[in-house]
Amino acid sequence: MGSELERLEGKARRHRSRRAEPGVLGAVALGGALGAPARYGIAQLVDVTPGTFPWGTFWTNSTGSFALGFLFVLLLERFPPSRYLRPFIATGFLGAFTTYSTFAMETDLLVKNGHVGVALAYAAGSLVTGFAAIWAGVVLARVAPITRRGRP
Repeated sequence: MGSELERLEGKARRHRSRRAEPGVLGAVALGGALGAPARYGIAQLVDVTPGTFPWGTFWTNSTGSFALGFLFVLLLERFPPSRYLRPFIATGFLGAFTTYSTFAMETDLLVKNGHVGVALAYAAGSLVTGFAAIWAGVVLARVAPITRRGRP
């Protein structure tokens, strides 16, 4: 029991220390610096009138969910391990590209402004579509004709 606890504690220490590496933090920051303007650009393309369904955030979060599912499978199952690629793409770029805080704020504002039906449709639709998009990304990445790590 003691050796198992020591092994888990050592693993936790190694995991924490990896997060604090300057290179990994730099990868996250660079990804975020690219993901946030990408989200802003999409938001500028989609005109949303107050009190209506927030399509800009909905599509941004949905496409980001799909990309997360697709890219994570590629990064974990198909390509050689990389210390910086996952933090850059998943935490940095897609973390800044998708936005839970805007989703929550828009839902709250819809409710406060008397558009409860739109708010419920937006919240439910975002959750269902987000999970479906991640699942579709995972499935598509697994069937894509790309060689697996170390095998043709």
